[in-house]
Amino acid sequence: MAGLVGGLGMAPAANIGVDAAIFEAVHGSAPDLASQGVANPLALMLASALMLASAMMLDHVGRQDLARRMRKAIDLTLNEDKVRTRDLGGTASTEQFAQAIIGRLKRTGG
Repeated sequence: MAGLVGGLGMAPAANIGVDAAIFEAVHGSAPDLASQGVANPLALMLASALMLASAMMLDHVGRQDLARRMRKAIDLTLNEDKVRTRDLGGTASTEQFAQAIIGRLKRTGG
């Protein structure tokens, strides 16, 4: 799946059990990218083709309204604002990308 959606930076994971669930990035902690501001934070936000890992968690706990807001903010940031990290052909740092998502949520409600 990672190859189809743009790489490991866009592939989250969900481990859902009877009593607990964990949502995380597939790529792990990426220690080689630590403190460089170049990591793609989408794996924590996205699941294949704009399905947020965070949104997966929100869906899991019954907050589909917030999950939809997050998915929309990611979609608009990537496709309208064209803010992307370098692994997606852009120039934004990790923090710049995250701030762009936050800005979208504040401006338009996601």
